[in-house]
Amino acid sequence: MSNPQQLRYSKEHEWLSPAEDGVSTVGITEHAANALGDVVYVQLPEVGDTVTAGETCGELESTKSVSDLYSPVSGEVVEANQDVVDDPSLVNSAPFEGGWLFKVRVTEEPKDLLSSDEYTEFSGS
Repeated sequence: MSNPQQLRYSKEHEWLSPAEDGVSTVGITEHAANALGDVVYVQLPEVGDTVTAGETCGELESTKSVSDLYSPVSGEVVEANQDVVDDPSLVNSAPFEGGWLFKVRVTEEPKDLLSSDEYTEFSGS
């Protein structure tokens, strides 16, 4: 398992892309997707919702369990990935590509996000 170097990671196992025009993409890591098992339902924040770093903003349901989705940053949701809502298995099959969850216009980014190497050490993946 390889965590992309350009991303930053939360200790809740979400990833964050570098901002483009102030907007970053959020998803869950391959480590988290594997731990969840087959994802069968995804509830994402809606466009216009305000999310807060470290707080619940959605839910992922798998054949094993239900897990809260936490936002790694604060900001306004500008897009939710309808493809993942329609086909939740994308979270498992392509967590860093088509399985992204939402895009957020970042207003605040916590200082404790991890680099790829730090996340790999933290998660053991």
